[in-house]
Amino acid sequence: MIEDVVRLTKKMGVAASLTAVQGEGERPKPLDIMVVDDQPANLKLLEGILTGQGYTVRSFPLGRLALQAAARVPPDLILLDINMPEMNGFEVCRRLKINDKLDRIPVLFLSALTGLGEKVQAFRSGGVDYVTKPFQVEEVRARVETHLALHRARQVERELLENTLNGAVRALCDLAQLSAPVLTERSTLLRGTVMHAVTRLKLRDAWQYELASTLCLIGCITLPLDTFERAYLGERVSDQELRMYRSHPESGARLLSHIPRLETVAEMIRLQQLDQIAWAGASAAERGSCLLRIAQELDRRMWRGTPFEAARQKLRSAPSAWPVEVVDALADYSPGGVQIEARLVPGSRLTPGMVLAEDYVTEDGSLTVMSRGTTLTVTLLERARNFGKTRRLRDPILVRTPGRPTQADADPGKQVSANATA
Repeated sequence: MIEDVVRLTKKMGVAASLTAVQGEGERPKPLDIMVVDDQPANLKLLEGILTGQGYTVRSFPLGRLALQAAARVPPDLILLDINMPEMNGFEVCRRLKINDKLDRIPVLFLSALTGLGEKVQAFRSGGVDYVTKPFQVEEVRARVETHLALHRARQVERELLENTLNGAVRALCDLAQLSAPVLTERSTLLRGTVMHAVTRLKLRDAWQYELASTLCLIGCITLPLDTFERAYLGERVSDQELRMYRSHPESGARLLSHIPRLETVAEMIRLQQLDQIAWAGASAAERGSCLLRIAQELDRRMWRGTPFEAARQKLRSAPSAWPVEVVDALADYSPGGVQIEARLVPGSRLTPGMVLAEDYVTEDGSLTVMSRGTTLTVTLLERARNFGKTRRLRDPILVRTPGRPTQADADPGKQVSANATA
């Protein structure tokens, strides 16, 4: 928990200023402004005004060319004429605003049209300001500076919100780790799968999917461990246990529904047991629930011993149940952090990231300090060391770690099979 607070504080500090992003001692990167006008004289004049202010300027005589260039390298701001051949400025702006990658770029219209109708249409198409021609140089400079500042402020606010929410959730998960380490372990694996798909599918607001995958099993925290494991794996459970398990998405969503700006995340969690959706045209909440369902299905198959790629191919063979575009987005994914080795490690050599393969107890076995399945963090290790100052702890302890252990990590003679201890 403490590490997450520190990490969050650092992130907030970085998001609070542009110079911090550039790095200490580095020159700030010039802001990039795109100018779109079919009149060469206007382009030349605006280039001179803006480059004189230290901006990087890209000029285009046609909206089509500007859209292509923006898609390749999004600018920080666009100055846009209205009356142009092929495509007018209103249409250019509308196309920018339906593109997830470009819709947040501020667009300032520059036009000789002075009628109220044109101005209203400019704002309705997504523009943030309207400057009439002939324009005053100082007015253009002032409006550009103002909207760049507003745009930067929105970016900082958004980053701060995302970092604050993520940091708070991570702190909560750190606490949940103590009471339900198995849920935390499963959620960690689910998050890796979901976030790989989100990256490959280029979904916007990735932080929402990350929070949803981190907290998707939070409603299971009240279930007995054996009930959760059997229900999650699809094994035989009583009707009452099944009802308890099937209610966990609603419980998890209810926990988050009252937190501002987490409504979509809560809905992703609530819908995670939905049988199927049409991916094309689905809402963010529906897509998030679909990703959670696919990640869980792959995880439970791997938990039973099926290799990831074999599990993925099995899902791909049933496109009516599992959207092909999502399953294909995981084609190059290799689940990380899957513990495949279990070995005895002295308490003094435990490190963050190791997972307890047995309860960490006092030497006489009378008290459990941390439960099996707990992923060790700096905070938890410090807690164990402090506890060990007053009570002797069992030593060495059986842990699982990612990949093959090194000679320095453990005595090869004391390694044991993971299958024998799982």
